[in-house]
Amino acid sequence: MNRRLENCWNSNEPRGFMKTKTSADQRLHTQPWWNAQQQSGMPVHRYQRAEPQELLEPGTRTWLGRAPAHAPLWSSVDLRDGNQALANPMDLRRKRKMFDLLVRLGFKDIEIGYPSASETEFEFVRHLITGGHIPDDVTVTVFTPAIPELIDRTFEAVRGTDRAVVHLCHATACLWREVVFRKTPSEVMALAQESAQRLVRLADRADGAIRFEYSPETFNVTEPQFALEIANTVAEIVEATPERPLTLNLPSTVEMHAPTVFADQIEWMSRNLDRRDGIILSVHPHNDRGTAVAAAEFALAAGADRVEGTLFGNGERTGNVCLITLALNLFSRGVDPQLDLSDIPSVRRAAEECNRMPVPDRHPYAGDLVFTAFSGTHQDAIAKGLLHLEDQAAAAGVPAAELPWDVPYLPVDPQDLGRSYEAVIRVNSQSGKGGIAHVLRTRWGIELPVALRAEFARVVQRVTDLSGTEVDPGRIWDVFRAEYCDAGDWAGFTAPASGDDPAEALLAAARAYGVDAHVEQLVRDEGGPGSGARHVCYAQLFVAHEPVWGAGLGATAGEATVRAVLSALHRSGARPGNGGSVPQLTGAREGAR
Repeated sequence: MNRRLENCWNSNEPRGFMKTKTSADQRLHTQPWWNAQQQSGMPVHRYQRAEPQELLEPGTRTWLGRAPAHAPLWSSVDLRDGNQALANPMDLRRKRKMFDLLVRLGFKDIEIGYPSASETEFEFVRHLITGGHIPDDVTVTVFTPAIPELIDRTFEAVRGTDRAVVHLCHATACLWREVVFRKTPSEVMALAQESAQRLVRLADRADGAIRFEYSPETFNVTEPQFALEIANTVAEIVEATPERPLTLNLPSTVEMHAPTVFADQIEWMSRNLDRRDGIILSVHPHNDRGTAVAAAEFALAAGADRVEGTLFGNGERTGNVCLITLALNLFSRGVDPQLDLSDIPSVRRAAEECNRMPVPDRHPYAGDLVFTAFSGTHQDAIAKGLLHLEDQAAAAGVPAAELPWDVPYLPVDPQDLGRSYEAVIRVNSQSGKGGIAHVLRTRWGIELPVALRAEFARVVQRVTDLSGTEVDPGRIWDVFRAEYCDAGDWAGFTAPASGDDPAEALLAAARAYGVDAHVEQLVRDEGGPGSGARHVCYAQLFVAHEPVWGAGLGATAGEATVRAVLSALHRSGARPGNGGSVPQLTGAREGAR
């Protein structure tokens, strides 16, 4: 072994992936004039860690800009890494529910537990094996630390299986070696060798086909040469070949650097491994810096074949990488994720039940609000995008679901994930005319004239300003009918039949009472199923030289027209038989000017 690694604590060289870094004080003097930020007073000096070593020569990295062409092998660790992070670990029932969910989604590589950790863990592994619950095309993995008696117990757990992977894991980084285990690099190397040899001996005695996985835990902060040396040593002991590959799993156990650094580490390892064709190169990103998804995607571009993670990112501290997000990121770029995520709501409910933890409202693809817009400009763009898609589908004579998806602010079609459009646009004080019109159109089947949308948006905004809360679609419909469909004192007003124009007949009768009213425009449409009417009409009148809108719903076009005109007269403030006196317009009209 390289002797310079024997004592990294006393070495004059930087520890791990390290080099000198410029201090925050020096950087402060380089701030441009327009940046008035001051020093925080926080103890930043405690965190001026050395920067990672440059592993790749400038211009030689190949992962940069490489687009994914296919899905990696997904490995769920929900039942092990995810489970051990829960305040209340899963019991046998919840474990079985999680396992069945993973199988249903299409996972073919599932870590089912840590059988030497507890009797529950051991019993669950035995339950799956003895009960014949593992599908023929699913490979299960069991986890063990590098402790002889625990390795033995792990092999007891998989007794009788046709095939399994035994996952050996121990930390390799300098800080863990010195502070946690108090071992030298040579002693850690010996631990890996002895443990790997034990795996081989026990596997040779097993009934089924046993493969191996090896994780140099804390790989991302381990000296690169030592990480490579110990990985090559284990691969040599287990005789990794394409026919019986070793899964070499490289964890960012505690995320310490940018995802670009992790990508360089993975590419460097992939280039330098001795038995690369006999190795399934795997990554296990954690999310301490919030960049686990980016780290995994970059690592795949850098040569990784497999990703370990969990549904919705459950795991220690800030969690493991979210496999749902990774898979649907591929889906959103037209790459088959090889997982069936067409019913995300049911996946979320099952995961929440098993983990007894909620999925956050803003979690990508699955959260309650990820496809929701409150902002007026966003709502308007989404509404127009959905309408454009409908128009394209109608012109092509195909369902909209068969067309390429391209709608502003929505990276994927919510319906492709089992979500609905109902929650895409929700209305509060930040909402605008486009979003409110969209709710009326999609939920209640009525299409507001363009000229009426801004006015009604102001009506709704007054409601939201007063309540300070969101207004649901039912409330929007109630506000619309109360504001625009109420004929008030004009409800019983009639006029003699006069040709085919009921609106003009009504207004002629109104003018006989001294009400100066004329039609500016009538917009007629068919009522949607939500409105409860076959026809809808919007009437814009000029009453005493002031514009005013009314709306009417009816079984016939004529009935809807009459109601719209009468509602507009009522909203104008004019009263039948008042000698033409038209009071100052009040109420909704004040906000519409």
